[in-house]
Amino acid sequence: MPQNLSPAEIEAIAREAHAGQTDKAGRPYAEHIAAVAEGVRARGGSEEQIAAAWLHDAVEDDALSREWLEGAALPQSVKDMVLALTKGEGEDLTSYTRRILATPGALVVKEADLAHNSDPARLALLDEETRARLTEKYARTRRLLGLEDAGT
Repeated sequence: MPQNLSPAEIEAIAREAHAGQTDKAGRPYAEHIAAVAEGVRARGGSEEQIAAAWLHDAVEDDALSREWLEGAALPQSVKDMVLALTKGEGEDLTSYTRRILATPGALVVKEADLAHNSDPARLALLDEETRARLTEKYARTRRLLGLEDAGT
């Protein structure tokens, strides 16, 4: 059985996979995944949850393939969280949030993701229409996940 990737290797793979990608405000995407990983750490997340945070958008954004993830030297729990956090094309928010809630560890990663996505300083960089649309989407996601009363 091959040894699992180290936290540093996971971070390097995630940064490389998202290299050249930018977020909706034009910022390097690596800033987002680093903020989510730090958010999970700050929330007391496990090493597996931090690993999933680094990789949480990689499959959804086609930065890494499902095949790569399946074959990667990662604990099954990390793979499960990454897949739970990967929203399918055209998938409705209710089924997406139910899968997150049903997957051990995934909620903390999504909470950190939503906290960074909802950061007022980050949202302020967007045009008003996009900011309003995303603010409502993030609020709805938080409600479906039972996080509406939780701080960010």
